[in-house]
Amino acid sequence: MPELPEVEVTRRAIAPKVLGKVIRRVENRDPERYPGIEAARGARVLDVLRRGKFLLFHLSDGSWLVFHLGMSGGFRFQETPHTRVVLELEDGALYFHDPRRFGRVWRVADPKEVPLLSRIGPEPTDPAFDAAYLYRKAKKSRRPIKAILMDQEVVAGLGNIYADEALFRAGVRPTRPGNRITKKEAERIVQAVREVLEAALKAGGSTLKDQSYRRPDEKIGYFQLSHAVYGREGKPCPVCGAPIRRTRIQGRSAHYCPSCQR
Repeated sequence: MPELPEVEVTRRAIAPKVLGKVIRRVENRDPERYPGIEAARGARVLDVLRRGKFLLFHLSDGSWLVFHLGMSGGFRFQETPHTRVVLELEDGALYFHDPRRFGRVWRVADPKEVPLLSRIGPEPTDPAFDAAYLYRKAKKSRRPIKAILMDQEVVAGLGNIYADEALFRAGVRPTRPGNRITKKEAERIVQAVREVLEAALKAGGSTLKDQSYRRPDEKIGYFQLSHAVYGREGKPCPVCGAPIRRTRIQGRSAHYCPSCQR
């Protein structure tokens, strides 16, 4: 699933193409999943924002188009066999591409009408997401710290890849119960989250073997070449050489170094 870096890379790529442009036509090829979005026709795109893993188009009629990319969704500058929505603009078109059809599109008067957006936590770069905040959230829970980091109501935008990578940098095992995280460890985790996300953004995100994420121009991201633990089960830890292990947390894979992470 595209996480914060992939969604932000996408936002930065499409914003210059759509800002200030009138949506001449909306071709909705999956009306059961995206009901009512055709009503965006005739509106001008005033802004393109990201909140967590969501992309939000603010329109001149006061409404919003909200996109969630799901497992394999994204935008393209050219039509693909998996195009689900076409936004025809004044001087071109933007295509919402989603092979696995888990993505969603809403047209709403207020983004908070989308259920998760009404409850979503702070962005990782927001000053509100600091060590004290994470420590308070963690100490109330016996859930694994990775599950806490992936909870969008705790912090927005983190998923499987970047939670694993951040916890490796912080030296904390993903299975550690939240109520056993110390204040110093919370500081390290917050710092590691920010460092990992910044590095991933610079690299254009992570394109994995399934190729489910590509940039709108079809180019890949390159942060997967820098993964320390994610997807590297059995391979040597880049710090100590111990074989990377994989376990499961709430039905999702988690990767860690048994020596470097406690």
